[in-house]
This record gives sequence, structure tokens and C-alpha cells, in this order.
Amino acid sequence: MNGPSYFEIQAEDINRARNFYQEIFGWKFTKAEGLPLEYWRIETDGPRGGLLPRPAPRPTMPSGTNAFVCSMEVKNLDETSVKIISLGGHVALPKFAVPGVCWQGYFLDTEGNTFGIFQPDPQAK
Repeated sequence: MNGPSYFEIQAEDINRARNFYQEIFGWKFTKAEGLPLEYWRIETDGPRGGLLPRPAPRPTMPSGTNAFVCSMEVKNLDETSVKIISLGGHVALPKFAVPGVCWQGYFLDTEGNTFGIFQPDPQAK
């Protein structure tokens, strides 16, 4: 069954996470009222999402990715990578080619969450 998708980001510091994703992707955040926890709705140019406090401690290192990783399309992977690092993100897996499809990279956000970015490019090798 295919249909609309929805993603959530968990964070130790909600404001830090909001600022990070606003700067990287230009997402808009709206606080949802009337819920039993702090919750922010995320508006993107694609799927909708949410931001909430992390309900349990994040896995300690060393640890593999403990997540359902989402990748966001960007116009320029190299420029976006520099911006991610300048805002406190870290490289998890450097840029690589998915031959004939795109350039892909994986990062850790300010909250330790893994996410990906990709730049479509049929010439990627």
C-alpha cells in the first residue's frame, strides 16, 4: 500500500533541532496545542512531519543506526553538506554515487539522529 508519508524527529533539545532543520531545509514548525507532550508539526515541500522530545535515552556508542532513516532531496549536495557541518551536524557516511541515480550522503543532526541527503544526477558514477 503506497500513500502519503509522515516522519518524526526526536530531540533532546527541541529549539536546537528546530533551528538546525529550519536552516538546512527551510522547514516551518508550528507548535501543536492540546497534546500530552510538546509536539511541533513540520511543513516541508514534500512529506509532513513532527518534532518531539526523545522519549527514551539515545543508544550509547558504539552503536549502529537505531532508526528509520529518511533522506531529503537537495539541489546541491556539496553546499548542503557544508551548511550541515557549519550548524553542528556530523558526517556519518561521506558523499557517494548511486550509479545513474544520484549522489547520496548521511549525517548526524545536533540530536544524534541519522538522516540523508541526495542530489539527483543520472550521470553519477
